[in-house]
Amino acid sequence: MSATPYDALIIGSGQAGNPLAYALAEAGRRVALIESAHLGGSCVNYGCAPTKMLLASAQRAHLVRTAGELGINASAPTVDFAAVVARKDRLTQNSRDGIEHSLTTEHPNIRLVRGRARFTAPNTLHVDLNEQGGQEQLTAPLIFINTGTHAAVPLIPGLELAGYLTNDTLLLGLTELPEHLLILGGSYIGVEFGQMFRRLGARVTIIETSATLMDREDPDVSRPLQELLAAEGIELVLEAEVRHVSRNAEGVLTLTADTPGGERRLRGSHLLVATGRVPNTLDMGLELAGIPTDEDGYIVVDNDLRTPAKGVYALGDVKGGPQFTHIAYDDYRIVRDQLLHGRARDYHDRPVPYVVFTEPQLGRIGLSKTQAREQKVPFRVSRLPAGSIGRAVETGQTAGFVEVLVGDDDRLLGAAVLCEQGGEIMTMFQLAMAGGLRYQQLENLVIAHPTWAEVLNNAFQRLKRG
Repeated sequence: MSATPYDALIIGSGQAGNPLAYALAEAGRRVALIESAHLGGSCVNYGCAPTKMLLASAQRAHLVRTAGELGINASAPTVDFAAVVARKDRLTQNSRDGIEHSLTTEHPNIRLVRGRARFTAPNTLHVDLNEQGGQEQLTAPLIFINTGTHAAVPLIPGLELAGYLTNDTLLLGLTELPEHLLILGGSYIGVEFGQMFRRLGARVTIIETSATLMDREDPDVSRPLQELLAAEGIELVLEAEVRHVSRNAEGVLTLTADTPGGERRLRGSHLLVATGRVPNTLDMGLELAGIPTDEDGYIVVDNDLRTPAKGVYALGDVKGGPQFTHIAYDDYRIVRDQLLHGRARDYHDRPVPYVVFTEPQLGRIGLSKTQAREQKVPFRVSRLPAGSIGRAVETGQTAGFVEVLVGDDDRLLGAAVLCEQGGEIMTMFQLAMAGGLRYQQLENLVIAHPTWAEVLNNAFQRLKRG
């Protein structure tokens, strides 16, 4: 079978692959983009976007349910879960259609190939086409791997037989509201889905092996979030090791777990496994192209996102490191600037902001207190209760805090913001860090009143040595 030549091949229609295809095509390169499933990658289909669509419905229901706190009498909301899912599906399909239109109509130098790709030699791909079972060989001097990850599933006796959901299968196929959702894993997927389904009307239990949820955060950051979730009626089972899963004839799931208080049997109608992600690198023939992976299966890259194989790059989650859409998109910018503009940038040097979209949100940028201590970076810390922010009092959204770390040069080292608009407030601190501003400049900045942004004036008033 002869190979069809291109200037560039991109495997995966994710948040790095699509914009890279557009940029290369606009620069006159002939590009083939290969995708085996839905266009848009995890963010569009079973990650950021559909999750936030469901969260919007859950938060709206919560606002109605708590309207009496602001003097508004309203009947308890009735959640039409089918309608909630239909809205999510409609908006998701609109995104997929928009991507397909852009790839196939707006950029004539791009060919969209629907199928599964694997390497057969350096710079050569074999594609098993989705339609009619055909095959094709493609070759190019530049190949970009953007295949992402999928849910990690722990080896627990009985789990496969009992059946379970992951965030992928839940967002692509769940049509009924769980009566009682068991969530295995208390990181950001677990806490977002936990609060979301609780507010939609399900009972929720989160089972976590660590002593706190979000255990990569400082304990005094994760515990307030934990308390907020518990106050909404979410059961938290911590320091728990699940050793068996079963499902009875009536469809009831039972998780048997060892906890500090002894054995517990947790029963529910549905089980969501949220214990991490693993890379989509299996059966890709990477070894035939000289592309190594680490012990966890992630593709090994250098500072420029190049693999040891000539002309082959890896972008997004498949290369390991922080797994966020905005990081994948920045991978695209790094490669674009190298290839098309002659500008190099080490991907290790960039900031890694992120937001946990609970309500209130948890926004994080820069160093945590634990990281600063581990790195022996001197710091001062100030924590401002959200209840002292004027806008929070006025809107009744007083839960949480704003915490900032400041170095000996009076510049920001990091921030953790657990409060309403936490992601937006965190981003303002990120802008100050990017501009190298000293905290006194923020304290003395004239900011419109009353806004959430006024916290920049007040966040540093309790600075003390960390």
